[in-house]
Amino acid sequence: MLDTLLTSIDQLLAIHGSHGPKRGKDMSTLPVIKNGALGIKDGKIAFIGTTEEAKGLEAKEIIDCKGKIVSPGLVDPHTHLVFGGSREHEMTLKQQGVSYLEILARGGGILSTVKATKDTSEEELFQKGLFHLDRSLSLGVTTMEAKSGYGLDRETEIKQLRVAKRLNEAHDMDLVSTFLGAHAVPAEYKGKPEGFLESMLDVLPYIKEQGLADFVDIFCETGVFTVEQSRRFLERAKDLGFNVKIHADEIDPLGGTEMACGIGAITADHLVGVSEEGIRLLGTSETIAVLLPGTTFYLGKDSYAPARSIIEAGGAVALSTDFNPGSSPTENLQFIMNLAALRLKMKPEEIWNAVTVNAAYAIGRGSEAGAIETGRWADLVLWDAPNYHYLPYHYGVNHVNTVWKKGKKAGERKPAYA
Repeated sequence: MLDTLLTSIDQLLAIHGSHGPKRGKDMSTLPVIKNGALGIKDGKIAFIGTTEEAKGLEAKEIIDCKGKIVSPGLVDPHTHLVFGGSREHEMTLKQQGVSYLEILARGGGILSTVKATKDTSEEELFQKGLFHLDRSLSLGVTTMEAKSGYGLDRETEIKQLRVAKRLNEAHDMDLVSTFLGAHAVPAEYKGKPEGFLESMLDVLPYIKEQGLADFVDIFCETGVFTVEQSRRFLERAKDLGFNVKIHADEIDPLGGTEMACGIGAITADHLVGVSEEGIRLLGTSETIAVLLPGTTFYLGKDSYAPARSIIEAGGAVALSTDFNPGSSPTENLQFIMNLAALRLKMKPEEIWNAVTVNAAYAIGRGSEAGAIETGRWADLVLWDAPNYHYLPYHYGVNHVNTVWKKGKKAGERKPAYA
């Protein structure tokens, strides 16, 4: 007997994840079962088919999903989850036209959050993280990446990673941790970025020993770290057994994307300023492009990452919130799906693949998350939407009806008129 049987699903998005991320034209393929049914047993998906094929199956709970769709739980592959304070005071500066790099040069931006994070206790960071995870889960996210990077010293970076590990153990959400100690150059290392990078490399053996992070990341950008500095740093991290990511070509086209593809980085993220050569290499390498349109939107920029060009070159695109206190203070991955349609000109099918299977592979969880296949954990979302085109179209609201995490209801929203 099944534990739960979902029937009469208008559209069941039976996205496959066992063959790697979707690339190029394959991003436009989305397997849809009409009048679908899905069975859950012992936390895993036990049946996928049509409602007609499900006749005769018994379950402890049967849920009529008429007028709704079911998808894999969403995956958010780039967040800065653990941080102290907030930065709403910077909004006035942004409205006055002060750039992100100018705010950073004045001691704001990342550096102000670094101070707040250092001054916030581990327990306070943990409670704050729970709040943000609850909100993300309610919006349909069941797996998330969480970066450090608001410490810029050994003690605070490790504090952030410890908090992320505690959150992973305490919350329904599955978290994947990334060490982003090389997020900015702290004041005490001004003019000495190489020395700072060495200090961050010195932390890596302890992080590996304690199992505090799967990935290592670096911010390769004008005024932060050069392409060559980033290359040496990430290659050293790979030598220590870490997979690597990179914040690349967010503002200026420095060539971080080309370098990322060359060293086999799992992802290159942002890419607003990516070059034609970088786009070409994304189409021929295994590196996944993680695009963050919420950041461009919030910073008031006009140019967005060239999603269409990357896809047409044969690349794999994932989408993420870039949730952080300065340049993208949102947990709403559904809104990012809207921006992907409106600003990145992505097709609905491409968008769904970008927030499920591709996002899962972008954080090394392609075999566990972002897909609906028998034998996998039942990480699922029931949406109050008549078809999969509807979410990228209807913006600014939460379309989630019910979230299941490993077969258990982790969030349920009742209509106001019920």
